[in-house]
Amino acid sequence: MSNKIKAGIIGGAGYTGGEMLRILINHPNVEIAFVNSTSNAGNLISDVHTDLIGDTDLKFVSDIPQDIDVLFLCVGHGDAKKFLAANPINDNIKIIDLSQDFRLNINAEFENREFVYGLPELNRDKIKVANNIANPGCFATCIQLGLLPLAANGLINAEVHINATTGSTGAGQSLATTSHFSWRNNNLSIYKAFEHQHLNEIGESLLQLQPSLSEALSFIPQRGAFTRGILAAIYLESDLTLEEAQGIYEEYYNAHPFTHVSRKNIDLKQVVNTNKALVHIEKHGGKLFIISIIDNLLKGASGQAVQNMNLMFGLEETAGLRLKAANF
Repeated sequence: MSNKIKAGIIGGAGYTGGEMLRILINHPNVEIAFVNSTSNAGNLISDVHTDLIGDTDLKFVSDIPQDIDVLFLCVGHGDAKKFLAANPINDNIKIIDLSQDFRLNINAEFENREFVYGLPELNRDKIKVANNIANPGCFATCIQLGLLPLAANGLINAEVHINATTGSTGAGQSLATTSHFSWRNNNLSIYKAFEHQHLNEIGESLLQLQPSLSEALSFIPQRGAFTRGILAAIYLESDLTLEEAQGIYEEYYNAHPFTHVSRKNIDLKQVVNTNKALVHIEKHGGKLFIISIIDNLLKGASGQAVQNMNLMFGLEETAGLRLKAANF
């Protein structure tokens, strides 16, 4: 046990905290040192995350021990900065933040810590030597994986149209009108059209690969009547043939173990409960059409955070993340 990575989790009672626990309890190289939750201190983790009954006897704690190797911040947007300002963390502890607080370049430095944007398919080499990671947003991950190969080849030369639908867990565990079952079930709605906050981090990543990019990203986010997953439907004008586009995507993702290009149409059940992303490409006249799918809580949050941890500590990138899709 002594040679295992000792991990602490802040905000362990929410959806991303629960998924983090589910992964790390079964991770061959990790020991969970503590799970912090001020509202649940003293309670069994399995009383809150009932899917973990029989898997752990750990209890939530209110303190923050410092004898750990990595700290996961599974907190709400704005709360990571507040937490780090109020709770100094030893410099030798690596931090992986799942909020949006440090994702943009303008926010990447905070109290002598520099955060690297944690999308392995974009920044794998930087992640390997990083001490602090800003885990990407769920919509941002899904959409970027649909566009990175084009940007890397300087091929986004027209307006990009994006329609993406997310499950209700993307809104977090706190109740809101739009996350109540009676509202969400058998319903569909659009929100933050053209203005979603994840557009900023998507834009920065695409500019990193294609500095000349000036085309607009027109993004219509939707709330779906399901719990998990994101499907992004993306299209743009392109001179590429289907064969050329497929070759570009397959070459780009060849070295990345979780992102796969499918020549057959794809659906959410293929990725729900996994850290996988699937991308499918079609050509319709002059338009290149890309479908990208992920599980918002795994590749879009906790799974990707563990993937980043694996890279930071020199582990096999897939360690603890070989998860089977629910599918049926």
